[in-house]
Amino acid sequence: MEGPERSFARRIDLTSLQLFVTVCELGGIGRAAQQEYIAASAVSKRLSDLEAVVGTPLLRRSRRGVTPTPAGESLLHHARAVLFGLERMQGELAEYAEGVRGHVRMHANLSAIVQFLPEDLGTFARAHAQIKIDLQEHLSPAVAHAVAEGAAHLGICSLRASGTALQSRAYRNDRLVVVVPRSHPLAARKAVAFDEVLAWDIVGLHAGSSISLAMRAAAAQAARPLRQRIQVTSLDAMCRMIDNGLGIGLLPDRAFTLMQGMGQLAAVALQEPWPSASCASSRATSTPCPRPRGCSRTRSRPGRWITRI
Repeated sequence: MEGPERSFARRIDLTSLQLFVTVCELGGIGRAAQQEYIAASAVSKRLSDLEAVVGTPLLRRSRRGVTPTPAGESLLHHARAVLFGLERMQGELAEYAEGVRGHVRMHANLSAIVQFLPEDLGTFARAHAQIKIDLQEHLSPAVAHAVAEGAAHLGICSLRASGTALQSRAYRNDRLVVVVPRSHPLAARKAVAFDEVLAWDIVGLHAGSSISLAMRAAAAQAARPLRQRIQVTSLDAMCRMIDNGLGIGLLPDRAFTLMQGMGQLAAVALQEPWPSASCASSRATSTPCPRPRGCSRTRSRPGRWITRI
């Protein structure tokens, strides 16, 4: 950071940012001053100084109170992010003072979080009580991007979405099954071809999920339309939609087992091998991960690995 950018960072005052956020949230300088135990004139002065720093009006003042201008909306978004980051930093540093020896920031897709990570992270946490894990759920492409950008130390995602500029190693395999109501014509079958699935309305996860991407690719290869009428963001919501006759869907087999009790549903195997979706754990580090027993490892570029199951 050089020149004007460095000067801007030095001139931004965190207390003023906090007051600006409070004023925007409460819609008035007086109410913000009362909440923050500071004189209204002092709040007004800090806001004026903040507008002088950014070089544009941040608030519209009226008899009813204040509202942010477009520039103020932008600053509000960034100020909240800065203040949230400071709170996280304070929390992490406090944990170090209490004896914590490290933090692992981890992103993972929904499939891994539902099927595998609770047991694995629980085992790790019991064995390494002084290591704290921050876990966030994201779509597989976002997981790989977060690791590549350094926002996460470790990611669990679909192998297809993990990219090649990362180190990786195998984590788990999950195989997709067709989930249908028990009264559905396909429920009595032992296995079905994906072509047959395409004849029915489909309940699926959001468009960027690994399962949706896999279905779209398979439908395109078969030159058939994908009748995905309903998209949801959780596996339990998907099961409830299917149970109420709104379509059929594809789920990882272990996830379906864990969802037992979510209605009168049956799982039917798919005949094609394509639904076997690997999860990869990726990390941005120059130190190679130890290879687990039975896993293969391929290198794509120094400092990045993709591990395959």
